[in-house]
Amino acid sequence: MSGYMERARVLIEALPYIQRFKDATVVIKYGGHAMVDETLKKTFALDIILMKFVGLNPIVVHGGGPQIGEYLKRLSIEARFVDGMRVTDQETMDVVEMVLAGKVNKEIVHLINRNGGRAVGLSGKDGHLITARKMTYKKDRGADQPPEIIDMGLVGEITEVDTGILAGLLEKGFVPVIAPVGAGKGGETYNINADLVAGRIASSLRARKLILLTDTEGVLDRDGRLISTLTPEKTRALTADGTIQGGMIPKTRCCLEALEMGVGKAHIIDGRKEHAILVEIFTESGVGTQLVPAESGAR
Repeated sequence: MSGYMERARVLIEALPYIQRFKDATVVIKYGGHAMVDETLKKTFALDIILMKFVGLNPIVVHGGGPQIGEYLKRLSIEARFVDGMRVTDQETMDVVEMVLAGKVNKEIVHLINRNGGRAVGLSGKDGHLITARKMTYKKDRGADQPPEIIDMGLVGEITEVDTGILAGLLEKGFVPVIAPVGAGKGGETYNINADLVAGRIASSLRARKLILLTDTEGVLDRDGRLISTLTPEKTRALTADGTIQGGMIPKTRCCLEALEMGVGKAHIIDGRKEHAILVEIFTESGVGTQLVPAESGAR
């Protein structure tokens, strides 16, 4: 009997959150271990389907670094990275677009559809969704030294997002699944960081939530303990003192920019945990770190 009671308690706990987020847009960056583990791939699809059925409007932006790396290796194309970003020449860009928009995107769409959802795959080039320009990357060389300008090739930064196609798909009940590739005004194709794409789309739609799936618990303090809630002020302080470092810096920066542009809350959660998205949205405690515009304990 206790098992039934526990299930009932879970449903009752979720009810006010389901009511609160009815018709809310939630942008989810899907990447990391959650994209390669077969069990996690299926639970992710089920999470998205459930969100849609209870009245939310999920939008998925996905990565695909390991899959790109695998194909480059098969083609004997050397992979180069600068501060975690892939240097992208034309040959590499061809592979990036083929893998992200042609293979990974359609696999995610098929997985959602096969389990009862209605998903449509896009790249940023479809419907003028993402306009980009070549990124100018400056690498810090230390005190009293000018930054080094590094040519990242066809790595892009977003200049404009036209959300009309997304609004149309959401209105008709579809889940948009977006590959992080954009187009330049001269017809160039650009490889764009998936976190940045998710953040800009969330901002452009004034989404209630931006959720980044990662391979860590969330933002950790100096003792390795999860920090449940962060404000912009606290986030900047933890970055300045070195507590937030490495790959977590661009993720928190992406979240802060989204908050500044009108997104309700941003979340960095552990995609290695089954149903992490549902627990983060529909429970009081959540499972990761939420970044909020001001002090708030509520999720």
